[in-house]
Amino acid sequence: MIDPGQLRMYIVRPTLVAIGAWSKAAEDLVMGTAAQESRLTYLRQLGGGPALGFWQMEPATHDDIWNNYLSRKHDLATKVLGAAGFASRPWSEALVYNLRYAAGMCRVHYLRKPGAIPDTLEGQADYWKAHYNTYLGAGHPAQYVRSYHAVIGV
Repeated sequence: MIDPGQLRMYIVRPTLVAIGAWSKAAEDLVMGTAAQESRLTYLRQLGGGPALGFWQMEPATHDDIWNNYLSRKHDLATKVLGAAGFASRPWSEALVYNLRYAAGMCRVHYLRKPGAIPDTLEGQADYWKAHYNTYLGAGHPAQYVRSYHAVIGV
């Protein structure tokens, strides 16, 4: 497992600042998403599924973000690429080996969703369930809260 404090300080916060999408709530949500999705341990989905990186984003979601959102938000796309050190759009496989790219793509995923990110952990758990895990996913907001406390430690 990667140290969550270092992930926050050296990956998540600078990436969100670089792409112009930082807030305390957004930073906590991106950290919580990683805690719930991979426990900051797994770079590929257990059981052979398609999800990639600490944020367990599926290649289809990655491609949808690029094709239907970032393709119309050129300034944001440039910032995401720059924050990750890329000159052009990478393959979804980059979610496994480039933590800044994966954190940025998680944040961009949430930027596409309606409503403000809640300030409370419980509210963020509900937001994660509605917009990241969705009603089709196996996760529950209570799991998110438990994962946040267990992995992030706050």
